[in-house]
Amino acid sequence: MKKILLTGGGTAGHVTPNLALIPGLKSAGFDIHYVGTSAGMERGLVEKAGLTYHCISAGKLRRYFDFKNFTDAFRIAVGFFQSIFLLIKLRPAVLFSKGGFVSCPVVWAAWLCRVPVIIHESDMTPGLANRLSMPFVKKICFSFPETEARLPARKRILTGLPVRSELFDGDAAMGRELCGFKDSKPAIVVIGGSLGASAVNDIVRGGLNKLLADFNVCHICGKGHKAPGALPGYCQFEYVGTELPDLFAMADIVISRAGATTLFELLALCKPALLIPLGTAASRGDQILNAESFEKLGYCKVLPQDGLTGAILAEHVKRFFDEKDKYIEAMKREESVKAVDKVLDVIRQLRV
Repeated sequence: MKKILLTGGGTAGHVTPNLALIPGLKSAGFDIHYVGTSAGMERGLVEKAGLTYHCISAGKLRRYFDFKNFTDAFRIAVGFFQSIFLLIKLRPAVLFSKGGFVSCPVVWAAWLCRVPVIIHESDMTPGLANRLSMPFVKKICFSFPETEARLPARKRILTGLPVRSELFDGDAAMGRELCGFKDSKPAIVVIGGSLGASAVNDIVRGGLNKLLADFNVCHICGKGHKAPGALPGYCQFEYVGTELPDLFAMADIVISRAGATTLFELLALCKPALLIPLGTAASRGDQILNAESFEKLGYCKVLPQDGLTGAILAEHVKRFFDEKDKYIEAMKREESVKAVDKVLDVIRQLRV
């Protein structure tokens, strides 16, 4: 049976698009293996999906000076040699990488071992791991049309971002039951990403009294973020897995960061969102560009984090809820890019 090696980690956004490919890869007859770190969040997600998981050493790729860069360079070198031995042992037909710092040593080793590599870029601008991988890959799949100019012409393929099929199976009534919502008030789902978002959490909690007057609030806040206490109509989860389809089905509107995976999931589900992108002080600004692209298309409204308070957010939520139907109609007009099928086609063509 032909093998495919998947890699990507650090956040759920580097993992869930890989997981979206699993049913199609199995149908195509692939024996699927995954490479990640021993302590990364990708391990739990992948092992829960029933895939064979291989651990390597990895170091964080930083854009700034830090003494840890020296020790992490050693970890990356170890991961590179571990990847070579793994590739020699498995002899995969192809490597598919979703990025994150774990992916670089695997991609470099695959190039050395003459295993064809496909990478996927979720964001508007390529991340550091993918930029370091590009010279060593055959094809680059990407999500936003605006990204095309930033990629080599002979390698780039616009596919969109793969979305897990199980997200479409959610049950709104089950979502309300999970949250303990007893009345018929519309529901807001707040999601700050797999690692949480302290600033978004603080803003939302600062506006809870105003929000709860008109809405139920389901708050996915990230691990380690303490709840404000029991409040009628408010439910907090540190992290959700199998519950997410039901919570999304329940949501009338969503408040979110602007990670690409979440954006394309919301688009596929036609869920209008207020986006609070991570700013340039804490990132390279990719979320701002992602959010602006979706706002121009009429899928969402962007709220800059600077100066945003709970009271201001509550006012925006009320106005946005009243206008939500126009956002839903805009998303419905978007033709499905069938990203899973397009990526699978790239994989099949490359291994021929």
